[in-house]
Amino acid sequence: MTQASFDFDAPLVPPVEAPSPAARVAAPEPEPATTPDPKVFVAVPQPEAEPAAGLDFEALACTLEQHPDFRVLRRLVPCMDFGPRPGAPVDDNGAGVQRVLVLDTETTGLQHRSDKIIELAMLLVQVDTATGLPFGPVELYEGFEDPGMPIPEVAQQVTGIRDDMVRGQRLDDAQVSSMLARADLVIAHNAGFDRPFVEARFPVFVDKAWACSFMDIDWKAAGAGSSKLSALTQDQGWFYDAHRAQVDCHALLQVLARPVGRDARTGLALLLAAAAAPSFKLRATGSPFESKDLLKERGYRWDAEARVWACTLPTAERLEAELVWLKSEVYGRRSVRLDIEAQDSRVRYANRPGTLSERAL
Repeated sequence: MTQASFDFDAPLVPPVEAPSPAARVAAPEPEPATTPDPKVFVAVPQPEAEPAAGLDFEALACTLEQHPDFRVLRRLVPCMDFGPRPGAPVDDNGAGVQRVLVLDTETTGLQHRSDKIIELAMLLVQVDTATGLPFGPVELYEGFEDPGMPIPEVAQQVTGIRDDMVRGQRLDDAQVSSMLARADLVIAHNAGFDRPFVEARFPVFVDKAWACSFMDIDWKAAGAGSSKLSALTQDQGWFYDAHRAQVDCHALLQVLARPVGRDARTGLALLLAAAAAPSFKLRATGSPFESKDLLKERGYRWDAEARVWACTLPTAERLEAELVWLKSEVYGRRSVRLDIEAQDSRVRYANRPGTLSERAL
């Protein structure tokens, strides 16, 4: 908190604004200002006001949020135990339960081939597949790692992680592997970023199923104004200090434990379903240049490495519908062969191809 500062050499009377030229003509000469006695005027720092004792801030917040002109945000409190399994079923030897690992990384930059992880956080939690609700205690791992290079200034500004915080530190391979071995699904908010980094550092991640809470949930259709994690958290009435791995994991887990929009299913339920189904990456090979705006509006993204517009479709039905649209709106009467890459959750968001095929239009 900024402390009050006092300039004892500053004048102890407020400065008088200079009059306008017209005022100088009309106004009489002012009386000579008297110089105050410096022994009488002493600048004394005033103590900061302390919060009023005895106030029930939660009651005040509840009252305020009843007014239509106000929204109240509460600081997100990490949940380390979600309580009993919904419905308290008898012991069923783990049937109807999926173990989910929520993961986040902080890195020196954006390129997994040249940049390094400097912080890793993971939460391992059980999820009841019938309800999509987490239950039981949450297992946590968080650690720093020295990247062997100075952390770039831009990374320090974003993450708040400095060189002295990671110097000599190393992530615990054994603990990371132990938690991962018990997970059925790994979730990250932008898995296309986190997955290549953790696979480069921990090869045991390669064979795991992944889901992306940023891409695999249609937040726009659910009414969210933004799919950024900080915005999704605010939509639920929370705020938190973002861009540190552990608190980002806690925020994501609590967002995913809630129903998504008007859908009765939680975010966790939607991601479990997405991980169980194949998806299809469709490349609009040889599309006319003038169709680029149409493709972009449709949701295609430019693949700079392959130099082609591409999109990902969540089902075979959506793929077939998209092929019909391409034929009608982009290619017309032209004959073309398009690349289709079938992906499952073990290769999705990784830098490895799925099963490739061609389709003639």
